[in-house]
Amino acid sequence: MKKRSNLLGLLLIVFISLFAFGCGSAVTHVATTVAGQAASVVNGTLQVKALRQVIAADDSKGRTIMWQTDKELQDAAVEYGLKGQDTVQRVVAQGEKFTDDKVTSYIYTARIADMQPGQTYRYRALTGKEATAWQELKTPQGNNFKALIFPDSQSSDYTAWQNISRFAWKTYKDADFFVNMGDLVDNGEDHNQWNYWFEAVDDMIKHIPVVPVMGNHETYNLAWKVRMPEAYLHLFALPKLENATYQNQYYSFDYGDVHFVVLNTQENEIKGFQPDMMKLQVEWLKKDLAQTKKKWKVVLMHKDVLQYGFLTRPTPRAEGISEEGNLFMPIFDANNVDVVLTAHLHTYRNRGHIRNFKRDEKGPLYIITGVAGNVRYPSLWKSHQLDVTVAPQPETDNFLYMEATDNSMIFTSYLPDGQQIDKVEVKK
Repeated sequence: MKKRSNLLGLLLIVFISLFAFGCGSAVTHVATTVAGQAASVVNGTLQVKALRQVIAADDSKGRTIMWQTDKELQDAAVEYGLKGQDTVQRVVAQGEKFTDDKVTSYIYTARIADMQPGQTYRYRALTGKEATAWQELKTPQGNNFKALIFPDSQSSDYTAWQNISRFAWKTYKDADFFVNMGDLVDNGEDHNQWNYWFEAVDDMIKHIPVVPVMGNHETYNLAWKVRMPEAYLHLFALPKLENATYQNQYYSFDYGDVHFVVLNTQENEIKGFQPDMMKLQVEWLKKDLAQTKKKWKVVLMHKDVLQYGFLTRPTPRAEGISEEGNLFMPIFDANNVDVVLTAHLHTYRNRGHIRNFKRDEKGPLYIITGVAGNVRYPSLWKSHQLDVTVAPQPETDNFLYMEATDNSMIFTSYLPDGQQIDKVEVKK
């Protein structure tokens, strides 16, 4: 009877996989127990590109696994199970044919939704009898966790991005996930740049999930005209939105006792394609922040909330509050957001706590996170009256390490050699 049950389960998987391309995401949630079958699949025989973990709405129970291939796979799936145990679960992957920059690839997505908190799992992508090597996956438990935060990684040569991301991962292997604060690449349509980005983080992104933030450079085509950020939207399957029109543009997720909100600040770039995006995002943001029961609220957004004057350009510009700041900061104040991390200006600045557009310890902590690629603006920006700490000038690349506990969050910024730039703690 047990053999017959397993056979029926496998036949169901095959049937579903025949319809995986172009179907709704529901097929990615079908998990089937495969006892004693895992050994028949040969590890390391399936060659894929950019095998990766992507953040889920609740990483203690779920995870999104993605990868790409040059040729279509007929029965793509993910197997996963507790490390050290033979029994595994299998989830059919949804496949999508994607052509951009005159290059066609097949992108596969499997959403795992039934894991247990505080466990170490193993997972692999497979098709038929071929599979990738097993990779490790950990689910969090409790409110203590750590994360790596990388500013803009856009580059003309991704060596600097590779060096700093790999140094950070080697140094802080206890990180539970990593964030890239937008402008992941310099040109959103250039497939080579996406390949370089994924190659740089290959080991890290297989072991811990990425939290991507959309930047304005994700919206550029090869002619440097704005378009919808097609590659970004296809390469990262993010937590679901009720309004599918804006899926993968903005989202939120919970980790420990922290509620993270990731915003799309590219209104100026894509308003010609989606004129209602920002209005609807603001409505979603207010509802999302009001509904969470988590103790902490952290916002991740690409464009900065402050406006800086130029130090080395002839065009004058007064310091003040940016368009994004005028729009979002009152919402952050009204909903008691604790921390706001930004990017875009390629400089590290800790601005302390701001409320009602002025220094106030009751407001959120604002940090502009710096730069992690080789596109730098040395000594470009004047100091702002709200700046508390400024990275050494001329600016070089950096990253941040976040430590969260029940009662505090600590953000420490480091140069590529491990030298500390800044450390700031928020208690609650």
